[in-house]
Amino acid sequence: MKHKRLSEDEKRIIIDKGTEIPFTGKYENYSEKGLYVCKQCRSPLFLSDHKFKSNCGWPSFDNEINGAVKKKPDTDGQRTEILCNFCDGHLGHIFLNEGYTKNNIRHCVNSISIDFIPQSELDNLETAFLASGCFWGTQYYFQKAKGVVYTKPGYIGGKLENPTYEQVCSGMTNHAEAVMVKFDPKQISYSELLELFFETHNFSEHNRQGPDIGTQYRSEIFYTTETQKEIAIEYCNKLTNKGYEVATGISKATKFWDAEQYHQNYYQNSGGSPYCHIYRKLF
Repeated sequence: MKHKRLSEDEKRIIIDKGTEIPFTGKYENYSEKGLYVCKQCRSPLFLSDHKFKSNCGWPSFDNEINGAVKKKPDTDGQRTEILCNFCDGHLGHIFLNEGYTKNNIRHCVNSISIDFIPQSELDNLETAFLASGCFWGTQYYFQKAKGVVYTKPGYIGGKLENPTYEQVCSGMTNHAEAVMVKFDPKQISYSELLELFFETHNFSEHNRQGPDIGTQYRSEIFYTTETQKEIAIEYCNKLTNKGYEVATGISKATKFWDAEQYHQNYYQNSGGSPYCHIYRKLF
């Protein structure tokens, strides 16, 4: 994921863990509907619905997007620092049990550490659901792609409501491990997403990716529109014409269930890299 070139003031806060002067930040009294993202890497952090008025001098949020915020003891030995889970950019601090909201949590965030995407722009995003083996590796590649605003691992294509990882791994639910990809079609097309999809996994394998075996690891495209379906068929035909065996399924998207917290942004959190997803140029 590419990082924005920061100004000196931004570096002082985001890199050097400074604090902006209270009641001076752009978003302290901001109340528009939309999404708050990291200033440095543009990763989604907070929804506008998470924001509340605390009169503390900095933007306050009583929740966070699943897996988006990292917490660690502050160097002062008393507070807990919060950082962007994708790039380690300093956001501020988190405080508990103050009684402001029913969640009883306050993410106290520097305005200079975040940007805002209004709801009108979010409404123009498109959604793709892609399964290519272990969703850790699938997310790893898509969250790095330009024009991808948001990714989330989860389960799709099965018959059980709100399945757990253990239930999916049993092979009894027919869910695939997949990633929901929210993308800006002005920056990246669905065709380009599918090129990345095919170039980062072995689409010739049936119900497996490398050492991972089972129906949950199948290669499958879950389309949300007839146009997506047509493009998916077109790309499978392209690969077949190139002489590749294509085991990728094409199905209409069904209910997508979020995966458990520990699956979210797995390689971003662990610092590792995919063991069964390798990029190779095909198109």
